[in-house]
Amino acid sequence: MSRVVLAAADEELVLRLKEATDGDLSVLPPGRLPSEPSRLFEQLLDGELPEVLVIGPGATAEEALGLAARLDVQSPGISVVLVAHAAPELWQAAMRAGIRDLVSPDAEVADLRTAVDRAGSTASGRRRVLRPVEETARYTGRVITIASPKGGVGKTTVSTNLALGLTAAAPQSTVLVDLDVQFGDVASALGLTPEYTLPDVVSGPAVEDTMVLKTFLTQHPSGLFTVCGAESPAAGDTVRGEDVTRLLAALAREFRYVVVDTAPGLSEQTLAALDRATDVVMLTSMDVPGVRGLRKELDVLRELCMIPAGRHVVMNFADPKGGLSVRDVETTIGTGVDVVLPRSEKVPASTNQGVPIIATGSRRDPMVKELTRLVTRFQATPLKAPGRYRAKHRAAAG
Repeated sequence: MSRVVLAAADEELVLRLKEATDGDLSVLPPGRLPSEPSRLFEQLLDGELPEVLVIGPGATAEEALGLAARLDVQSPGISVVLVAHAAPELWQAAMRAGIRDLVSPDAEVADLRTAVDRAGSTASGRRRVLRPVEETARYTGRVITIASPKGGVGKTTVSTNLALGLTAAAPQSTVLVDLDVQFGDVASALGLTPEYTLPDVVSGPAVEDTMVLKTFLTQHPSGLFTVCGAESPAAGDTVRGEDVTRLLAALAREFRYVVVDTAPGLSEQTLAALDRATDVVMLTSMDVPGVRGLRKELDVLRELCMIPAGRHVVMNFADPKGGLSVRDVETTIGTGVDVVLPRSEKVPASTNQGVPIIATGSRRDPMVKELTRLVTRFQATPLKAPGRYRAKHRAAAG
């Protein structure tokens, strides 16, 4: 039986769940459900994190979904089960928040046992493929890699808007790296004319000396720092995976957020960026080839044990007339979609003008609202392993 913690429950549910877990249950003190995982962890007397957190009906849907979403980012090795009456809109919101199961407050002991066992199996599986937190703890900054198996799905749009959003929240503390070594266009998307590009930054003294490194970066008027892409495919091809590793390690020591825009697929440079990432944004378009490609890429990364602790799935170009639903996409890829970016006529114009939409669009614009939601996912407590909890070490790659 998995280690189970119960929160926001009445005594009757406590008794049923104790029977369902054969007494192996920790019950949090009564009171409002903590909004942050760190506060939740403080209530665990032995400091050991659970595999399953069951949230009872004593918590509001907003409280439960908010905590689950933060746990999904910060401690993805914990599966959340929500005890609530299942309405269709709650099911969808729960899946997006990373909740693994939804059970009725009147569920029998056998049903509770099944839900907990299923959630525990999910937690164990995720801990096997998640890279241990120790491997990224030596960095002070979060390395956020934007990846997709296909081109044309909006990686640069997402990267530039995410980077600008994080810059607004943490001025002078964000750097954007254009790692599409052959055809990167971050510079044009931001209206920049760089003096130095990626090949210049990874060669010579730039990555050996912090003061020198910063002089090689191109600064956007917003305060965002950038490493712009190579001027030609030939120049970009000189950048190797080990160059990327050194560069990202150096940048993560100096910046709170390092956003990495990658080329389509799993190139040597992209794999190096994923290997150093604390977070990965897996991006897909809302079409069958894009969704199937993402499923294959996720399968490969799981086999390689290269899915970092923070995993965020973003669907771009969402269109209800396209024939696919969010549920269809989630079923195909085997995990929830965290952010849904609607198809927007304003994005191409903003790209052509070199001004990301998050900087100029109305806060009520659907695209801006969803991009802002993506930004806020990275403003939570940095990834860490509270107490004695540690994710299992990943298997050695072949």
